[in-house]
Amino acid sequence: MQDEISAAVLFLVRLIEKSERFNPGQLEEFQSCLSRLLLERFQNHWFPDQPCKGQGYRCIRVNGRDPRDATLERAATTCGLKYEDLKLPVELTLWVDPKEVCCR
Repeated sequence: MQDEISAAVLFLVRLIEKSERFNPGQLEEFQSCLSRLLLERFQNHWFPDQPCKGQGYRCIRVNGRDPRDATLERAATTCGLKYEDLKLPVELTLWVDPKEVCCR
């Protein structure tokens, strides 16, 4: 689970880096906080033998109808960052599954 979370968080941090609003220390703190929060969130929803089970719960989703992912927002707030400054795409779906991380 840690490898998949690390891959997902690295992908998100690279997206956020493009906004050029945060210094390396802020990005590192956000990365650490988000990793910890996702580990907690996925703890009882990780089934390596049944990777599709719990897939919806492990999905990080941002879209026009729901522009804020609660875990991303919590990580930003914890680190003293404004969610709006993350400059995430209007549409983002990130699935974090056993042995696979993919984005649309």
